Amino acid sequence: MTLLDRRTLLAGGGLLLAAACTRKFASPERAGTLPIPRLIDARQQGQLISLQAQKGETAFFPGRRSTTLGYNGSYLGPTLRVHRGDDVTMAVRNSLSADTTVHWHGLLVPGELDGSPHQLIASGATWRPTLPIRQPAATLFYHSHAHGLTGEQVYSGLAGMLVVTDEEEQGLGLPSDYGVDDLPVLIQDRQFEDGRLVMPTGMMIASQGRRGNTILVNGAPTPRADVPNGLVRLRLVNGSNARIYELSFSDDRTFHWIGTEGGLLARSVELQAITLAPGQRAEILVSFADGQPVSLVTGQDANASMMGMMGGMGMMGGHHDDEDDASTTETVLAFSPRPGLGGRAAAPVPTLLAARTVPDPDAAVTRRRFVLNMSTEGEGMMGSDGDALTINDRSFDIGRIDEEVRLGDVEIWKVSGRKMPHPFHIHGVHFDVLRRDGDDPDVLDQGPRDTIVVKEAVELLVRFDQPATKAPFMYHCHILEHEDEGMMGQFTVA
Repeated sequence: MTLLDRRTLLAGGGLLLAAACTRKFASPERAGTLPIPRLIDARQQGQLISLQAQKGETAFFPGRRSTTLGYNGSYLGPTLRVHRGDDVTMAVRNSLSADTTVHWHGLLVPGELDGSPHQLIASGATWRPTLPIRQPAATLFYHSHAHGLTGEQVYSGLAGMLVVTDEEEQGLGLPSDYGVDDLPVLIQDRQFEDGRLVMPTGMMIASQGRRGNTILVNGAPTPRADVPNGLVRLRLVNGSNARIYELSFSDDRTFHWIGTEGGLLARSVELQAITLAPGQRAEILVSFADGQPVSLVTGQDANASMMGMMGGMGMMGGHHDDEDDASTTETVLAFSPRPGLGGRAAAPVPTLLAARTVPDPDAAVTRRRFVLNMSTEGEGMMGSDGDALTINDRSFDIGRIDEEVRLGDVEIWKVSGRKMPHPFHIHGVHFDVLRRDGDDPDVLDQGPRDTIVVKEAVELLVRFDQPATKAPFMYHCHILEHEDEGMMGQFTVA
């Protein structure tokens, strides 16, 4: 199977990051070696959540410390849980020496609350947006979005999981004991030399994005999760800068896909493999009732075949396979089922999940075309001229509005990518896939989305319900170095 053939899938050195708070994780005592980030529930905090972007020191491997960034800690951030219908104030303090932002990826809020490059938080300053939570339950993602610094800051650790919950979801009987049978699984690839995190640099970074030789889950290399002998919910987030994952289990067991970026599906879907591009999320239910140890694994990233940039670099710890063999896999996360951990051993997988109204395509008032392109002339592909990575032949300009949309309108956006597949993300909306390459959508295209992989033309049905007048929304490739180098545009909604 390859990442680029989705229908086949569904048929069955750098600059060292040198040294200075020690990494702390909440509730690691029951998760094996898998760190479980602290859970902050907005209701338990009086609807006020405080985050601090800070520098710290993290030992990913024993005796090897690396300088990293994190929220309320040295690397990554806590899991934030908010409730539909509430208004939540976020107090975000920037303790870094550089500007930063916090983008609430997937949260449907007005443009001035979105955390885009327009909401810069200067060093030493605090940003206090009050976020109206008015969307269904979903697994979201928060991360830095400071233009030109997004790739470096996210790579260094400025990311975390944001969970929306509501009464409809709670009434389904899904696994919901955080850290026990409801696990956050934030997946990243990072580059290590002699056990220390390095920041990849070089000519190919702008075109291919930063990639690594080691897979981390919640900041730990190839960890093990102790899980109940029953049904477990995995909240999968691709937090990598550029890598696409083809995820399955080492024994080819089936699982049930229940949620996309925008929330729960209408019906659960039985699968043996699922792909996740940067910025994408998926919720799955997997049964460990047989008590057998098993691993979540990934195939090779076909998007990296243009350069194979990490093939010869050494690593310390983790599992690394021959990149020339497309059939090999890498371990992402090992599972050890154990009795007595709780969970819902006899719980069935619900077939019907969340009812949802999809906009009528006939109601679309406008069609727009977007082409994500990479120039190959001269050194342009490396990003040296600032105009090489574009959308519709235009590099990002924070002073230019590329599109103007009317509030409440339904539109069809036809998006394609050149040279390689690109994960295309739109802020402030959820959309549905209408067609892929002129044909029906793939199975993995279904559900409410905010990020979708495009190479062949993909038609998206988008409804614009959030205003963006005080500050625009972004649309961009979610290979973070692509957006930093100009593959991004912005639109108003009024």
